[in-house]
Amino acid sequence: MKKSDFYFDLPVELIAQTPIPERDHSRLLVLDKNSGELTHRHFYDLPSFLHEGDCLVLNDSRVLPARLLGSRSSGGGVELVLLRDLGDGKWECLSRPGRKTRPGTELSFGEGELTATVVDVAEGGNRIVQFHYEGIFLEVLERLGKMPLPPYIKEELQDAERYQTVYSREIGSAAAPTAGLHFTTELLDQIRAMGVKVCTVTLHVGLGTFRPVKEDEIENHEMHSEFCIVPEETARIVTETKAQGGRVIAVGTTSCRTLESFAAEDGTLKPASGWTDIFIYPGYRFRCVDALVTNFHLPESTLIMLVSALAGREHVLNAYETAVKEKYRFFSFGDAMLIQ
Repeated sequence: MKKSDFYFDLPVELIAQTPIPERDHSRLLVLDKNSGELTHRHFYDLPSFLHEGDCLVLNDSRVLPARLLGSRSSGGGVELVLLRDLGDGKWECLSRPGRKTRPGTELSFGEGELTATVVDVAEGGNRIVQFHYEGIFLEVLERLGKMPLPPYIKEELQDAERYQTVYSREIGSAAAPTAGLHFTTELLDQIRAMGVKVCTVTLHVGLGTFRPVKEDEIENHEMHSEFCIVPEETARIVTETKAQGGRVIAVGTTSCRTLESFAAEDGTLKPASGWTDIFIYPGYRFRCVDALVTNFHLPESTLIMLVSALAGREHVLNAYETAVKEKYRFFSFGDAMLIQ
């Protein structure tokens, strides 16, 4: 299957640069995965598409304010994006300018509240950085760090909480699981009151999620790895939902990938944790996920390939063509789809 099979033309003005004032007032395009039929609604209408006995699975990962702006001891600025905690204050980071952050370079952030030393260069050119600080690192990061927004968002975010879901809890992502940004606490309460079970998994989203597919034949693409957790309660709820004939509805491609990584052939789950590099594209047989809440994704990305696996490439591309025509907002701060 070719990468070009997943191309669509997206006008740049449809890429949402800022979140709308009220989370659940985004638009919702509902796609019937069997017929291809489309329905235009708003996200606050989501409960009308859910049924008692269904199960909604959220990714509770919270975004690290992982972008640090500081200075080099030799003069000039530096920007780090924290990617992976290696323990004992050591992190793998993206750095700019890369050629001026060689091993041995000393860095300073927040007028010296946080300092660091570049100690090594990792495979792929990322830097291994040793941080020096007083107190608790995550608290220092909360004070000094900024949100590592995707490269297609050029506007500065005024309220950092708008790039977090209202149910985010487990700190560790370099990017938000954006399908969940549309939920409010009140909407989730309404969904629970209907008899829909709500549970969580954790997948810490890496910046690899934005990495383009470079191979023409998508089967040759090497998927990035991300760490994920299925708690005991979630495994029990999902397994019970399957046994009782309810639907498992993943909120976001991250929740979907977590569930599919650990599900047994019959769709049941056991508590688990570990790294996943699952790559879902058309031809994949879903074991656990029946429906998906998701945002609109980049052309030729692994994410549009995943939704095409669930709903069929032709149905998805037709839905995207309709969304463009109807001027839906795209990507992280954009509108939502329900595929059912």
